Amino acid sequence: MKKFTKASLALVSLSFLFAGSANASIEDALSNICAIVQADDKGELRKKMRKVQSDYRLKLQDYYSGVTCGGNSLIRTAMLNNAVEAGELLVKKMPKSALDEPEQDGKTLQAWISEQGLEGSPIHAVIQERI
Repeated sequence: MKKFTKASLALVSLSFLFAGSANASIEDALSNICAIVQADDKGELRKKMRKVQSDYRLKLQDYYSGVTCGGNSLIRTAMLNNAVEAGELLVKKMPKSALDEPEQDGKTLQAWISEQGLEGSPIHAVIQERI
């Protein structure tokens, strides 16, 4: 019985060790996504999203809420930096229902866009089409 308990304890501790390293690797993989969005590099953003999806089996909506760029979400960052191509790609890759949900500050994208006065942005037009 003691051998079983020790073996179980060892397996549990190893699983936590591997889970911790997997999260660190995902963070490393997403580390420069803000810079990519700010630079409006659609090709590099698409490559980054494909790599995360193939390596970790995560789609954009799985990690979107966990990534912030100076306190803003990826789509908000694209709008503030006039990164139209990257912003449109992000909007098109997000599920329609997620575009209408409140973000970390409790505001929806629509409310935030109105508050910031960005209604004329091409990214806002794409959001309007998707909602």
